Amino acid sequence: MKKDIHPKYYPNSKVICACGSTFTTGSTLPEIKTELCSACHPFYTGKQKLVDTARRVEKFQAKVSAKTAAAKTRKGKTVKRAAKAERTKAKKSGKK
Repeated sequence: MKKDIHPKYYPNSKVICACGSTFTTGSTLPEIKTELCSACHPFYTGKQKLVDTARRVEKFQAKVSAKTAAAKTRKGKTVKRAAKAERTKAKKSGKK
């Protein structure tokens, strides 16, 4: 390996989370500050904790709810085709 091109490695680097949890790991930084860790991440805890500064989550949830509301009022292709088949069947039986 070439000398003086690699960053200094800290085997006992301290990681500090916003929730207050701390642990040590190896890193090229002596101290790392994070917003989420395994103690407070929703995937591991099962609780929904949203860290959202640009309202992205609220916008997404509003978009999804609007789409599901619109889907409830719309009829699907199979319903439309069945209604059309009933109309054509009624026309044919009325003519004969």
